[in-house]
Amino acid sequence: MTKTLHYLFDPLCGWCYAATPALSAASEVPAVHIELLPTGLFAGAGARPMNAEFAAYAWSNDQRIESLTGQRFTEQYRERVLGDRRRLFDSGPATLALTAVFLTAPAKELEALKAIQHARYVDGQDTTSLETLAGVLRGIGLEQAAMRVAQPDEELLAANRARMDRAQALMREFGARGVPTLVAQSGAKRWVVNNADFYANPCALAGELEAA
Repeated sequence: MTKTLHYLFDPLCGWCYAATPALSAASEVPAVHIELLPTGLFAGAGARPMNAEFAAYAWSNDQRIESLTGQRFTEQYRERVLGDRRRLFDSGPATLALTAVFLTAPAKELEALKAIQHARYVDGQDTTSLETLAGVLRGIGLEQAAMRVAQPDEELLAANRARMDRAQALMREFGARGVPTLVAQSGAKRWVVNNADFYANPCALAGELEAA
C-alpha cells in the first residue's frame, strides 16, 4: 500500500533544514509519496525584521542544529544573511518559488527545497529575493519554474495560497504548534510522526514509514 508523508514546513526554518536528510532518505523508500506543504509560518504577517537580537538568536539556534545534525551553517550565511538589516526574515518568496516548482516539475520539489536551503545556509545567498530564487532554480535545470517565479501570475499566487491553506488546515487538525511537522498516512490511518529521533539519525524516518 502506498503511504503518504505530508511534510509541513517553512523554507526559512532551521529545524526544517535539519530535517532535510531524513526527508531525502524517506523519499527513497518504495511506495512512499512525500507531499511538501509550506505553512507560510514566516511569510506575510509572519515575516519580521532581521535585527541584531533576532540574528543572534537565530545563529545560536543554528549552531545547536549543526551540532546535532551536521547540517552546515557557514560564516557566509552569518555575515550576508543574518547580517543584512535591509531585508525582512520573510519566507514568502521561497514559498512561492517552491509552488512554481510544484506546478511545473512536482517530482523536483524536494530537490528545489534542498537547493534553496543550500543557497541560504551554505552559500549565504538572499533567498528572500525572487531574482536570487529564480537563479537557484535555473541552477538545477528548472527553467520553467524560474521563469514563473520571476514574474508571478495569478495562477501561481492562487496555487500558493491554496497550498498554505491546506498546510494550515492540517496543522489545526492535528494541533501542531510549529514546524517541521510530519503527518503520515496509510490508507485511512493518519498520525503525526515523532521527529525527535531523525535529526541525529536520518534513516529513522524511513524505517518508521517502512514499518507502518
